[in-house]
Amino acid sequence: MSAPITEKGEDTMALELPALPYDYEALAPYMSKETLEYHHDKHHQAYVTKGNELISGSPYEGKSIEEICKAAYKDGNAGVINNIGQHYNHIHFWQWMKKGGGGNKLPGALEKAIDSDLGGFDKFKSDFVAAGVGQFGSGWAWLAVKDGKIEIMKTPNGENPLMHGASPILGVDVWEHSYYIDYRNARPKYLEAFVDSLINWDHVLEMYEAAV
Repeated sequence: MSAPITEKGEDTMALELPALPYDYEALAPYMSKETLEYHHDKHHQAYVTKGNELISGSPYEGKSIEEICKAAYKDGNAGVINNIGQHYNHIHFWQWMKKGGGGNKLPGALEKAIDSDLGGFDKFKSDFVAAGVGQFGSGWAWLAVKDGKIEIMKTPNGENPLMHGASPILGVDVWEHSYYIDYRNARPKYLEAFVDSLINWDHVLEMYEAAV
């Protein structure tokens, strides 16, 4: 049973692990069944479990995930930043991929914005992959809307653009658990496969339209 995308409102409402929007074999060979089983069922579940422990009885309880991310970063609460941040990041990460995804055929509004703000698809791909490769250790590379324009960002650990005054519209996980089974230490190859063969541009467009 899929959890709601944004969980908010009720003090008693616990964070839940959302179901994958596709089966475990759907993203192969670019992301394997084994990777999804470990990454979704074990790693994401661990963020949910620890996140519930950390926010229970705290001032964050009952707030939306987005509100918790921003407040925890302002408070400097590393445990909540990383566990609730990772929960938010992964809710969307699963939706930012689909079978038969990726490539340079973008929805019109998104293509226009990437052309004007990032210098076109090829430059976006090069700079986005470079951001992911350049994130030392664990973290994420992002497309985010800030001051009405799309920019490329990278963040460490469980941080996300919400914590830095921006609205994420696309993110790729560069923690080793996201790619090591399939690509070993070849992070650039994983990032190129993500852009070429996995991105669900419809979800990117949905988040872009909500952000501008």
